[in-house]
Amino acid sequence: MNFKKIFAGFSVWAIAAILISCQDRLEEEYLNPEKTPTASIDRFFTKMLDNRRVRADYWNIRTFLVMHPAVYTNVISYTNSPRRYQQQLSYLNDFWKDYYTPNGDGVAGIVAHMREIEKQYNGLTAEAKVNADVFLQAARIVYFDQTSQVVDLWGDAPFSEAGMLNVSGNTTPAKFDDAEEIYTALIDGLEECATYFRTASLDPLVASSFSKQDILLKGNLDKWERYSNSIRLRLLMRISFQNETKAQTEIMAMLNDPATYPLVEAANQNVLLDPLTDYTDFMRNAVTELTSHLAPEFLLDDVLKPAVDPRIRVLYDKGVSVDGPNADYFAMPADATATEQEENIADGRYAILDSSTFMFNTKFPGIVITSAEVHFLKAEAFERWGSSATAQTSYEKGVTDAINFAFYLNQVGSSFRGVDAEDAVLPAEIAATLATPGVIYTGTSNEKLQKIWLQKWIHFGFMQSIQGWSEYRRTNYPALTFVPDNGTVGSELPPTRLLYPDSEKVYNATNYAEVQGSDKPTTKIFWDIN
Repeated sequence: MNFKKIFAGFSVWAIAAILISCQDRLEEEYLNPEKTPTASIDRFFTKMLDNRRVRADYWNIRTFLVMHPAVYTNVISYTNSPRRYQQQLSYLNDFWKDYYTPNGDGVAGIVAHMREIEKQYNGLTAEAKVNADVFLQAARIVYFDQTSQVVDLWGDAPFSEAGMLNVSGNTTPAKFDDAEEIYTALIDGLEECATYFRTASLDPLVASSFSKQDILLKGNLDKWERYSNSIRLRLLMRISFQNETKAQTEIMAMLNDPATYPLVEAANQNVLLDPLTDYTDFMRNAVTELTSHLAPEFLLDDVLKPAVDPRIRVLYDKGVSVDGPNADYFAMPADATATEQEENIADGRYAILDSSTFMFNTKFPGIVITSAEVHFLKAEAFERWGSSATAQTSYEKGVTDAINFAFYLNQVGSSFRGVDAEDAVLPAEIAATLATPGVIYTGTSNEKLQKIWLQKWIHFGFMQSIQGWSEYRRTNYPALTFVPDNGTVGSELPPTRLLYPDSEKVYNATNYAEVQGSDKPTTKIFWDIN
């Protein structure tokens, strides 16, 4: 990443001034270091957390999720029109920029904020560093989590040298680090962070400051430890077919010692980024502008309905057609022509995303990691390397937590709108779903793994489709069918990675030349060996 070009004309202090210069929506609720003459670590930490690529933000949903990973995993609807699988490079550039640099109001810019925190930390006395450690370590967890997603989407990326203008004034363009080496650094770094939080004891004033600035986990050190361990578990499982020995050894060490490696395993431990208190927007426009709001055929007809899955009633509304309310939840056929699909869309023939859960839910949280995902990760680990009976326990907890989480989203959306939520899910309903042929934990070991992967795919949906696409490429499951777009040369089918944005080709040309040969939509990420 050529930060000389990106920050052209700006000194390091000018960059800091942009990040802290004006009051914003966080001021009333959190400590305001803007009242001091210099930037502060706690302020940058809060800015780092305030990430539109985590929140249910219009721009992220509309231009990235429902145009790229959600399409590539078939968890949203789309018409069979030309260029449906083609990558939109300007929008990919926006995502890339949001990772490396802050946008106009200082939000996002994971790398830039991380480097500024490191710079500020390095200038502290030894005593002051002790008090700042909690901010540094929490920031590192967020940085590692977000970096892993960049690697999962693109592969090799600027990492070790990225953003160094903020730290050292070095204007040398950043090299592209090897994706596998980045993953190794992330996995090791997450273990270090978890170790810190395992024994951290904060001065009362520091604890108060951290709690106020921590808009993600409200200063809960136990949750930060669980967050770090759980992301590490995710990344180790991601490489488990490519480097099974490392994955098995480190994962089972974690699972066999839960006291040392606590994980996100209950609903009250979910890592969720709440909307800001003054947020009043919702995702309706983001999903309706591209017909992404209709029920996809495979998910609804082939997966949810045969399982009598209670999530149907909180994921979708039946919709209203020109003939009146639809009698059932009807999915949009994946193999229909675009003309047929568009006619039926205009007539209201298909089920649509639920209004309270999704469309008008101003309280929809940014989903970082949930207990359901962790239980599915544990289930896969136990099925492959441990006890199938223990795997079943984790699997059934995963399904249960995933169903309950969908109903939680419906409840928070309904409460804010002042409308009735859907009937609460009953334990008997979940038990009935767990007993259906496609869900019950029986069959060969491979069949059981496929059931784990299928349920995780449902749980991720379109809001976590970056994770869903990564897992789909890792496991090659579920067995999805895509209608080829033969009229768009080079994008006939979904890609296996994203293309680098044009900004790298222009501003980091020398280093881009080193990875240009692999900058193809068919190149696989290093962990994708199936």
